[in-house]
Amino acid sequence: MKICFVNPPFKAEYGKFSRESRSPSIGHSGVLYYPLWLIYAAAVVEKDGFEIAFIDAPAKRLDMQKTIERVKNEASDAALFVLDTSTPSIYSDIAFGALLKEKYPQSKIMLVGTHPSAVPDETLNINDSIDIVARHEYDHIVRDTARAIRDGKKFDTVFGITYRENGFIKQTADAVHIENLDEIPLAASFIKKYLDVRDYVFPAASYPAIQIFTGRGCPAHCNYCVYPQTLHGHKYRLRTPENVVNEFKYIAKNFPEVHEIVIEDDTFTANKKRVLEICRLLIKNNLHKRIKWLCNARVNIDLETMQAMKMAGCHLIIPGFESYNEQILKNIKKGSNLKLIDAYVANAKKAGLMIHACYMVGNEGETRETMETTLAAAMRFKTDTAQFFPLIPYPGTEAYEWAKSNGYINGKYEDYLQEDGTLNCVLNTPELSARELVDFCAYARKKYYMRPWYIAHRLWKGIRDPEDMKRSLKAFWRLKDSLLK
Repeated sequence: MKICFVNPPFKAEYGKFSRESRSPSIGHSGVLYYPLWLIYAAAVVEKDGFEIAFIDAPAKRLDMQKTIERVKNEASDAALFVLDTSTPSIYSDIAFGALLKEKYPQSKIMLVGTHPSAVPDETLNINDSIDIVARHEYDHIVRDTARAIRDGKKFDTVFGITYRENGFIKQTADAVHIENLDEIPLAASFIKKYLDVRDYVFPAASYPAIQIFTGRGCPAHCNYCVYPQTLHGHKYRLRTPENVVNEFKYIAKNFPEVHEIVIEDDTFTANKKRVLEICRLLIKNNLHKRIKWLCNARVNIDLETMQAMKMAGCHLIIPGFESYNEQILKNIKKGSNLKLIDAYVANAKKAGLMIHACYMVGNEGETRETMETTLAAAMRFKTDTAQFFPLIPYPGTEAYEWAKSNGYINGKYEDYLQEDGTLNCVLNTPELSARELVDFCAYARKKYYMRPWYIAHRLWKGIRDPEDMKRSLKAFWRLKDSLLK
């Protein structure tokens, strides 16, 4: 029995839609994340003995018709279609599912991802062509649904789904989260078999790069962060250090063109002992000389850990500073403070690690003055790169409930993007309008990147590291229009 996994097409005429970015959109920088959660689920299903097909339409910029042609050629006999989704593309995703149902009425159509996890009944009520929604972490849910179809069992035997039966919407109990992550096949081996690494771009990394997860869940409780609140929960479940390093070995051996690994865990550094052991094993196996890596790292990481990571091949860390205002940090449950942020920047420089700093405006308590304070701190920190975005409140998050209950969200799901697929702001607070938030982010990016210090910094880095020069030139070319406005 065949299961077909599809990352559906969306606005292909404008670029590559990065559905599994934390803010799904067509990015100005040309970013395209691997559809990792869909990859892991497909790998689990294949490991269970099912034949699979995997189609990533955004990676090839396929429109609806071309994607349907691929389905016809590769999976016309599929018993189950599993479609990735996102909030801004949800109506298009469902329309694609309905088209599949029209062409293959005997097949079941299942939606996965953050949006249907947050609002499963609402999602199913959009179109009765959709049969099933998987809620939360869905690797085993998809596998168990495939088993039920194969064995002729009713869907009420599958945990973690909301489904349609005889005109009614029904729901089973939540599935448990996967505890033994080592049992899940390596993303890299699946990518080798089904995808092309050159289709994907992570601007902070050397091109091409491979993204992986080494853990799931996040112990932090930031009110805006979508994955812990809709998919994986707050318990940080970990792959063993040996398992992680085995994937590094696999990539080093099987992808000679890849020189960087992006660790996409919400907070890779949450468990210091494990991070130090991974670093030790990378050095022991000389992998630090072959391949570099970057990761998300919260502001509570210490200098010792940073130094160990640097020795093991890490060159860049990504913190969510978000704001340089104590009250806003408390309002969004960030679990950090200005003292930690200052120490983080100082320690990273001591360790020789670059920083890609993330800033967010529009949170509870934000004013023009607090935004200017945050920008002033960003300018003072002089991190290697920085991003400035307005708060995007997604269903299933506390930030969404805050904005929705106060009447701050104006617009429908499709309004989360502009016509060309780039991010739009739907947040209007009494202090700041959506337009003001968007304009400030554009102003902040220009002020940050178009100053003499930054231009000299990038040139100096490029002279010392030709790969970094390539990365900088590509990034500037993709961002030039927005920076030069």
